Amino acid sequence: MAGTLFIVATPIGNLSDITERARQTLARVAVVAAEDTRHTGQLLSQYGVSVPMFALHEHNEADRADVLVARLVGGEDVALVSDAGTPLVSDPGYRLVAAAAAAGVRVVPLPGACAAIAALSVAGLPTDRFVFEGFLPSKTAARRARLSELVSEARTLVFYESPHRLKDALLDCREVFGADRRAALARELTKLHETIYRGTLGEMTLQATQDPNMARGECVLVIEGAPSCTEDLDLSRYDGVLRRLCAHAPLAVVADTVSELTGLRRNAVYERALLLKRLSDEEPT
Repeated sequence: MAGTLFIVATPIGNLSDITERARQTLARVAVVAAEDTRHTGQLLSQYGVSVPMFALHEHNEADRADVLVARLVGGEDVALVSDAGTPLVSDPGYRLVAAAAAAGVRVVPLPGACAAIAALSVAGLPTDRFVFEGFLPSKTAARRARLSELVSEARTLVFYESPHRLKDALLDCREVFGADRRAALARELTKLHETIYRGTLGEMTLQATQDPNMARGECVLVIEGAPSCTEDLDLSRYDGVLRRLCAHAPLAVVADTVSELTGLRRNAVYERALLLKRLSDEEPT
């Protein structure tokens, strides 16, 4: 009989957040597949667990997943963990899960800590519908391009961000989404210096330049979705002006200028200008 692949969530900071089921499972499997065996080894020792480990990370998963599947098919139970939180959420593992499922192996989730869900629960923003975007691109141009794709997304947005890129990411979010969009930043969740910042993107960007602690530790950025437009505004009458301005200035500058001169919502103007630019780019030359 084949073994079982357990997907085991581990604490994101506070070691007390391990579930009893997770502790028992980790203690009895044949092997624990981990991103960093040294990190996981230290974690397991805190719980008095001693079990063989198998390194499985983004650089070797494609090649080594079959090794674990063979062990599972042979009857061994395997636990998959990430460095912290729920595996596969911006972490490796989906190739292993897909291969195990294809081989007829039972895959069982052991739910627990997840930084994205923890941050969302305390952000003070709508939680009925949300989009998890993981980490934004590290380069400015690529990051702004990704954000521009989300400018009209009405659902709450959730991002992971590295401390050293936080200030630049906030600046780009402010430029693309507008300074008035509400947001929350959760850093060092469940740890000693856990801090939740709430405010507009304009306020948060300013605070990031003044508070060095804001960019210390792991960060989760939660941003309000695009507001629904209940006003029946005929933006098409500004298409000629928008096309001309977009030919000579960045979209963010165009949106700020037209919004200031007309009183139209900045986000609505930006979305219309973005649509016109895309249509223009698609036209045959």
